Amino acid sequence: MLIPPYLKAGDAVAIVATARKISREELAPAITILEGYGLRVLCAPNLFEQEHQFAGSDHQRAIDLQWSVDHPEVKAIICARGGYGTVRIIDHVNLHALKTNPRWIVGYSDITVLHSTLLNMGLASIHGTMPINFTKHREATESLKKALFGEPIRYSTETQPLNRQGHAEGIVCGGNLSLLYALAGTPSDIDTTGKILFLEDLDEYLYHIDRMILQLKRSGKLSNLAGLVVGGMSDMKDNTIPFGKTAEEIVAEAVSEYKYPVCFGFPAGHIDRNLALYMGRKAMLDVTAAHAVLSY
Repeated sequence: MLIPPYLKAGDAVAIVATARKISREELAPAITILEGYGLRVLCAPNLFEQEHQFAGSDHQRAIDLQWSVDHPEVKAIICARGGYGTVRIIDHVNLHALKTNPRWIVGYSDITVLHSTLLNMGLASIHGTMPINFTKHREATESLKKALFGEPIRYSTETQPLNRQGHAEGIVCGGNLSLLYALAGTPSDIDTTGKILFLEDLDEYLYHIDRMILQLKRSGKLSNLAGLVVGGMSDMKDNTIPFGKTAEEIVAEAVSEYKYPVCFGFPAGHIDRNLALYMGRKAMLDVTAAHAVLSY
């Protein structure tokens, strides 16, 4: 895997919006924070455009992502927010310049489309908090800074009842479950064999979670993992007649026949404490009776 250079003071970072719209007022605090890190912040040309719920038209968002990929000074591309829309532009952007001039791409949720596409290209990226959320949780934003600047990363979490103990080493991949499900059978579909798969989701019906997890299982994506890390399964919904299991229990049941370590309750995803993860970089996962540790 190709690891982009880590940032240093004076480097330029680009902010782009590949999905939902964002306003200058919403972005202002994040710009101040990034500049406080000693970075130069460049806003994509169409960043504040609007078309219904999107940050401008598909064409405008594709232009902005291409601009950030091709810009000679940009060292990291930070997606302003998620929502929906990245899949609408991914086939209209040429990312191959990143193979010769790599730079970090940062985001989560809808940005799983980019993480998966980059993984297939052999490029590492960062699953982490985005500018729309920079002021929500200091530790989440600080963890992104550490990842961007190449500081050591080691996360320890409390043990969870559904955890399965063990040790794993492998490249981290994954992201938002709904997006991984939507990318199945496309050029952005990922091979999880031998990898540590990270999953998270938000605001889904429990039977949707079950359907998506079973799709991953039936397509072979859960059978040959090195390990599984489950982050926030936030604001799940149920029908009048209850499904009968939590999102975590649905996942645990789906992987019960396998032997690799499984960590639940990892602090990443659609939660305030959304700690940064390198996607496409090798990590170690240790799940014990006392805790679970993920380190790079």
